[in-house]
Amino acid sequence: MMNARQAAIERARACFLRACWLDVAVRKPGNVSQASPGHGMQASMFIASAQAAAGALFEPGLRVGERIEAAVEATWAVAGCNTNLGILLLCAPIALAVEQHPRAGTPAALRTAVESVLATLDIDDARAAYRAIARAHPGGLGTAPAEDVRDAPSVDLRAAMALAADRDLIARQYRDGFADLFALAFQEPIHPAGCGSAPADVDAPPDAATVAFVQRLYLACLSAFPDSHIVRKHGERVAQTVMTAAQAWRERAGAGVALDADPAFAAWDLSLKAAGVNPGTSADFTVAALLLSGWIRSCAAPAREAANGWHGS
Repeated sequence: MMNARQAAIERARACFLRACWLDVAVRKPGNVSQASPGHGMQASMFIASAQAAAGALFEPGLRVGERIEAAVEATWAVAGCNTNLGILLLCAPIALAVEQHPRAGTPAALRTAVESVLATLDIDDARAAYRAIARAHPGGLGTAPAEDVRDAPSVDLRAAMALAADRDLIARQYRDGFADLFALAFQEPIHPAGCGSAPADVDAPPDAATVAFVQRLYLACLSAFPDSHIVRKHGERVAQTVMTAAQAWRERAGAGVALDADPAFAAWDLSLKAAGVNPGTSADFTVAALLLSGWIRSCAAPAREAANGWHGS
């Protein structure tokens, strides 16, 4: 029988896999999806990457840097390219926070748990993360005047991320205690059941409420921040143009419009891909936000089941 910590790790792992599946099951303009491949990649590569990376990401006892490095290696073994570096950078501290604080069942408690993980990051975490980032070699990766990932680090991982926080949204989360990510994940009071760890039948399409929720998360991020991946590859002006377009679509989504029913939404997706524009950071944020909201929902499930007289098997 699993103890509370083991059960928490397994629930979080299931939430991660569900989040990664929703990442490609739902159309998110500019990103690879089951409905729309792009950037030389297919949805199946992302699903295989998630399944390969999940073992290392949720391996008990590993530090954050070790989880990132091992998950990147596992990804490359099945995909042969970078499909999920940003996801792993965001999700590794969450995975360790859940392991160390398995009863962190509210957004506030979970954020406190993540902050406690970030506070303990050391130079070994930085060494492992540097190797992972250099191995993944994300699009637009340039050089840095200090703490370049191709060099040996001289500071801990959080301090290194703080140096890049003004130009990279993922790095900013390490500096700021994942403030932007938690605000995104819990900006809406209702998280559809389909966004949680169950059902996990990846052959079944997500329901309309789940599709709308995922698209709102994605557009909320894309419309609020210049996407770091776009900035690195195409510059600030292109990122701002995409932000403006996302703001208009977010307004429509907020008004209850089913975006997939509008041919212009798919046309925007295809036009971004034709131009080689991939809002990858916003996609990474969407996955990590789905992990957070799915985890909180999974923590509430046992209480609901007990109240309903269901005791499991």
